Amino acid sequence: MALVVICGQPCSGKSTIARCLVCALEAVEPKPKVRIIDESSFHLGRNQSYADMTAEKNLRGILRSEVDRSLSKDNIIIVDSLNNIKGYRYELWCLARAAGIRYCVLYCDTGENYCKEWNNKRGENEESSYDPKIFDDLVSRFERPDRRNRWDCPLFELVPSREGIEQSSPVIADAVSYLTRKVDSRTRDIRVLQPTIATQNVRATEANSLYELDKATQEVINAIVEAQSQALGGSLNKVSIGQHYPTVNIERRVGLPELKSLRRTFIKLTGQTSLSGRPPPSDAESAKRMFVDYLNREIGTS
Repeated sequence: MALVVICGQPCSGKSTIARCLVCALEAVEPKPKVRIIDESSFHLGRNQSYADMTAEKNLRGILRSEVDRSLSKDNIIIVDSLNNIKGYRYELWCLARAAGIRYCVLYCDTGENYCKEWNNKRGENEESSYDPKIFDDLVSRFERPDRRNRWDCPLFELVPSREGIEQSSPVIADAVSYLTRKVDSRTRDIRVLQPTIATQNVRATEANSLYELDKATQEVINAIVEAQSQALGGSLNKVSIGQHYPTVNIERRVGLPELKSLRRTFIKLTGQTSLSGRPPPSDAESAKRMFVDYLNREIGTS
């Protein structure tokens, strides 16, 4: 149903907001399926995950892969992490668009002083906290979401240091309404992302489908070239590809360069067809029949 990206400075209250959002969503009827994806889901510590750029990059890759596997039109996924890089939020937005679901960003706009204070309290209470050096580095690199960016829109902003964090918060209520309200032809303020050819997964085919297509079309070309060479300058109206295949009806001699050009065009068109949702030829026999039909259209009536 939706992908919710929670972002904010370290120790800004993101996890508390995520839990409040889950409770608020579970109070809606019919109750949606909700799942939180965060570092703790993979038993990764805060300092371990952000020790250096390599570790941070690996963490983002793990979270992104899990989001990609989990997205569907039957659940709501909440990504509870820093999500501090706008390019990374764009990648998550692309995943939501490919899945054809709703998307929103919930921003914890907590001041740096409050974040540092909450991080120190966690350390004093022997809870999971950031090393001061890592904390300062993350704060300096945070890229604030901007509702003018499509990957940051719609943007719900919550200020925990001023408003507190409660399930009944107006911002959380607005987010729940956006995520659960039914969409019809009259709905204007809720956007369901639509997949494009660039984000759609290519229809799964057999691993050797391209090989079979290439081999089948080459066999047709070879048969035409051989038939023309055996005609010894005489007229040639039909070329037989095999006992169970249609014939190639040609009314003129066709050179090898033209045949190769037609073959390349056919293979290209077949690839475009598979992207549009129609299946490519599944075996050599189907590929030969399709290629013969294509040749009859292109050179059979010249």
